[in-house]
Amino acid sequence: MEARHEIQTPLGRMIMCGTDQVLTGLWFADGRICQKTDFPDRMLPVFAQTVRWLELYFQGKDPGFLPEISFETGTDFQKAVWEILRTIPYGEVRTYGEIAGLVAAERGMSRMSAQAVGQAVGRNPVSILVPCHRVIGKDGSLTGYGGGLDRKQSLLKLEGILP
Repeated sequence: MEARHEIQTPLGRMIMCGTDQVLTGLWFADGRICQKTDFPDRMLPVFAQTVRWLELYFQGKDPGFLPEISFETGTDFQKAVWEILRTIPYGEVRTYGEIAGLVAAERGMSRMSAQAVGQAVGRNPVSILVPCHRVIGKDGSLTGYGGGLDRKQSLLKLEGILP
């Protein structure tokens, strides 16, 4: 059964969406929200795992595990980008161009647009756990984040990436 649940984090209220076993969405409540707002509000096992993950993360720790995540929406291209985001280790960043190179290699292409990757990153349905905040511009600039650049900066500081 699909459900949603709201939690408070150090960076603001977040909304989780999912089923008993998989998380399908995690957003800051004042940003993008779950596409389906008619889900009942209840605590699911995967939400309890997500809350534990977020508690550890906001203590400045690498949680060392991920709740089960399923990308229910998105194009094949977006899903490919989101899967690459999942491989960016805690405390590290990648550029849009680096991710574009990985997608191009996976697809047997000579190159891929970093802007197209940026658009896919911006549609990531599972904030923080699928770490779109770890993607930066080629010059090191903090570009775009669905939760706001101030939150992106806070997340990167928490991970020791920014002073």
